[in-house]
Parts: sequence; C-alpha cells; structure tokens
Amino acid sequence: MDTLALSRLQFAITAMFHFLFVPLTLGLGWLVAWFETCYVRSEEAQYLAMARFWGKLFLINFALGVVTGLTLEFQLGMNWAEYSKYVGDVFGAPLAIEALGAFFLESTFIGVWIFGWDRLSKKAHAAAMWIVAFAANMSALWILLANGWMQRPAGYILRNGRAEMIDFKAVCLNSYGWLEFFHTVSAGWVTAGFFVTGVSAWHLLRKNQEELFKKSFGAGAVFARAASLLLAGAGDRSGVNAAKNQPAKFAAMESVWETRTAAPYTLLTIPSLSGEGNYVEALKIPYALSLMAFHSPNAEVKGLKDFLPQDRPPVLPVFLGFRTMVALGMLFILLSGLSVWLWHKDLLGKYPLFLKLMFFAIPLPYIAIQLGWLVTELGRQPWVVYGLMRTAEGVSKTVTPGQVWLSLGGFALFYAALGAVDVWLLAKYAREGMEV
Repeated sequence: MDTLALSRLQFAITAMFHFLFVPLTLGLGWLVAWFETCYVRSEEAQYLAMARFWGKLFLINFALGVVTGLTLEFQLGMNWAEYSKYVGDVFGAPLAIEALGAFFLESTFIGVWIFGWDRLSKKAHAAAMWIVAFAANMSALWILLANGWMQRPAGYILRNGRAEMIDFKAVCLNSYGWLEFFHTVSAGWVTAGFFVTGVSAWHLLRKNQEELFKKSFGAGAVFARAASLLLAGAGDRSGVNAAKNQPAKFAAMESVWETRTAAPYTLLTIPSLSGEGNYVEALKIPYALSLMAFHSPNAEVKGLKDFLPQDRPPVLPVFLGFRTMVALGMLFILLSGLSVWLWHKDLLGKYPLFLKLMFFAIPLPYIAIQLGWLVTELGRQPWVVYGLMRTAEGVSKTVTPGQVWLSLGGFALFYAALGAVDVWLLAKYAREGMEV
C-alpha cells in the first residue's frame, strides 16, 4: 500500500473510532439535564439518582471521546499537509471557533457539574448540564460546517494555489453543513435514546430498581421516538441535497447507471462487481426515485455513466451502506414506537423478549451512524474538496509508507486499549444500578 492508501486507512480508522463516542455525548447530555431538572422541580430523590447514574456514564463516554478526537487534528498536518495548505484559510476558522468557543464552554461547565454538587444551588447545577449539552451540539455544528464546506465549497476564491475565504457568512450558512448537522445530531439523539432504553431494559429483566428504570426507559423511549422521526426528515433532505449537489454520490447510493426522467425506485438491486451496471434490477416502483431525489415525479436523475470512471465513487460500499442505513432508520422508528406504547401502557414486564431485543439493539444506532459517514465520505470520492481538490492531491509529499505504517500500528493498539477500557467502564457502572 502506498502513502495515500495508508493515510486514508489511518484517518478512516481514527475518525470512525472517535465517532463511537460522539453520538452518545450529543444525546445523553440532554437526558441527564432533563432528569436533573425534574429533580429540581419535583424534589423527588428518584430523579436525582437518575441524573447521577446517567451522568456518570455520560462522563465516561465524554472523556474517552475527547482523547480520541485529538489525534484527528494532528493527522491533518502529518498525513494531509497539502490538503491543510490548500484549505487552511477556510477550514481553520470553524475549527478554531469550535475549540475556543463550543469545546471550551463544554469542558468548563462539565467541570462545574462534576465538582459543583454540594457547592451550587440545585438550579445552577442543573443549568450547568444544560450548557454542557448545548455546547456539545454546538461543537458538532462547527465541525460539520467545516465538513460541509468540503462537500459543497462556498464563500471562497482560488488564489496562489489555495482556497481563501472571502465570505464567512456563506461558510456559516452553507446548506450542506446545516443538513449534515441536523442529520448527525438527530442520529446522536437516537443513539442516546436506545442506549438509555437498552440499559434500562437490562435492569428491568433482572427486576433491579424497577420503578427507577421504568422511568428511565420511558424517557429514553420518548426521546428516541422523537429523534428517529427527526432523523427520517433530515435523512430525506440530505438525499435531496446529495442529488442536487453531488449527483455522482446519489447515483452510487442507488446504483443508478442510466440517466432518465421519471426514474423508478428499484427495491431489489444487486450491483455488478466488475464493469458497469447491475446484476439484478427487480420490483420497480414507478416515479419513486425521482420523487425521492427531487420531490418531483418527473425529475431527471443522473446515472453513473454520465460521469468519467475516474470521477465516480466506489459503488458497492456506498450502495450497501446507504441501503442498510435506511433500513436501520426505519427499524428505529418501529422499535421506539413500540417502546413508547408498551411503557405508556405499563406492559414492559409482560414482554421480556422485547426487553431483550431493546438491550441487543443498543449497537444498532452506532452501526447506522458509521454507515452514514461511510456513505458521506466514500460517496464524495475522488474529491477531498468536492470539485476542487482530489484526495490524491491532498496527501503529504514527504511522508513515507513506513512512517504511516508505524503510526497506524500505534493508533490501532492505543485505540484498541481505549475501546476495551470504555466498554469495561460503561458495563461496570451500568450494571451497578442507581444510588438512591
């Protein structure tokens, strides 16, 4: 493998591992803040126990997420120096705001929340967690605005062989970045909702603190239900956005090879492993793909044959990733809806198999999110900045394959250890139950 392939592999591994922690942080902070607010309003010790229990799991996840995120920025200078030089004037601004604004606010007030239990009033302490939850989501916003610029560049000029920002407002209001933000945070909220319902289901199966974990289950289920519906809406808009601004990506997502108007949606598609086209195309729904892509039954959907082979993304992983992600999204709506109904009717104890299902469903949102980022980033290829800079042009010129192998091995070992610690800590403290 050459330096380019190894650098791409290393960034993919580190970014995907980091994003195992981010989604839960985005959602669980809101639930912890809600539990503590319920305690402030009702003075019921149960809500305090819930805030402390879920807050402890939030802190474990947050700490490891911070550690794994640091290595990503170092790689921009080490492995992707040419890319950093090209986009630094644009890319640096949102990342600086994220670090100096949102992350600073988040990390400061999480310290206030940890050490302020007996030093602050109840209202002030609960407010600290609301600020943490807000700042965590704002941190995601600035990072995704930067990524959105890579997907759809705006507010720049090309000068002296690099992109230079001329309109900060255009960067901040880039529709691609905002759609990525709503899509990502709603997925994170689904992850948190399923995490809370899954852990609560585990305790309910064992008759542990049933009243407390029924309340936790209900809160997680309602949160997951609302978030899964928001996720479906954001996903729909993201698909329309991709069809409009990155038609080659959309064509790969659906394995569409021929351009046509009033395009049907093919339920059963098997892409060819070699050459152009699909092995199987069956069960077509008339006009449905044009409706999905542009919300118009007669809209034209571009096929992959309209693009040069070197300008097409890899079809099979993008297609399979997208189809699986959509299927999981539909499953989340179903499971969260059933969870809310069974909780509302107080029937959870009568359906232990469903509780087991919700426990084993904890990893599913993580899988869907990883697939979503695979579609987003692989679907953009061969561009690192869409339409401006190819990925092959962004890699560092002075880094050797041996150096990347060394750092890749180090990251793999380090992350494997961190992953083991995270799973052990979450499992340990989740099993212990709540302190009343």
